[in-house]
Amino acid sequence: MAVIRTDENGDGTSAGESRGMSVLHNGVSVLRAFSVEEPLLGVTDIATRVGLHKSTVSRILATLEQSGLVERDEATRRFRLGLGVIAMAGPLLADLDVRRVAYPVLQELSHRTGETSALMLWNGTESVCVEQVASRHEVKHSTPLGTRYNTAASSSVQVFLSRFPVHRARTLLTNGTLSYTGLDDAALDAYLIRLADAGERGYAVNYGETSLEEVGLAAPVFDHRGEVVAAVLASAPRFRVSSEHLPTLGETVRSAADQVTARMGGRRPAPTTV
Repeated sequence: MAVIRTDENGDGTSAGESRGMSVLHNGVSVLRAFSVEEPLLGVTDIATRVGLHKSTVSRILATLEQSGLVERDEATRRFRLGLGVIAMAGPLLADLDVRRVAYPVLQELSHRTGETSALMLWNGTESVCVEQVASRHEVKHSTPLGTRYNTAASSSVQVFLSRFPVHRARTLLTNGTLSYTGLDDAALDAYLIRLADAGERGYAVNYGETSLEEVGLAAPVFDHRGEVVAAVLASAPRFRVSSEHLPTLGETVRSAADQVTARMGGRRPAPTTV
């Protein structure tokens, strides 16, 4: 006599498994209902967003609260994400290396432009190359790993300084930490205006200023706080990049930096003036 099973769905999963997946899906939906703009939500708010009955949402929130994934605000009695979410994300955050995140973007940038792309970090006084994808051309500008830049005209240095408060940028220039030939009050004021322009434009340019034969364009990478953590750089021999081509190349570099920002879960802040 054949045994007829009545606890399976058409896809081979049991009814219990389907219910479990549905509960998991609903729990994830509830967690995703919270946002930066609306960190505190009531049961009715969440139910409306995820399309579930309030009683179902209440049960899910009770379970999430026991796990520390949500917590209740004592003043409003609404819910917000709990520290348990950070604990769960800890292993990912610990492994989220900006070099690893940026590398495929650098590869694409180098492929699109035909030029060398690099990732730069700020060590407190200098811009340092930590990753590079070399140009496919025989004649190219190379930025070896570990290369340090402390010249004010360097495009990556400009990127980092453009996000600093004016007094910090001014101090790095006037105390000799950064190299700037012929620095006087007028030149300093002009340079600070240049930094503001770079910040508003989203990328900085070094058109043969540190070396007559080289061009560099760099754009900032931001973390989740909107703070600059790196710069994406494209460098090329000057004879291959006309001044008319700079805006196009600059926007390409900025787009690459924005991709790295997005991959890191970062956000571009509103432009600041130095």
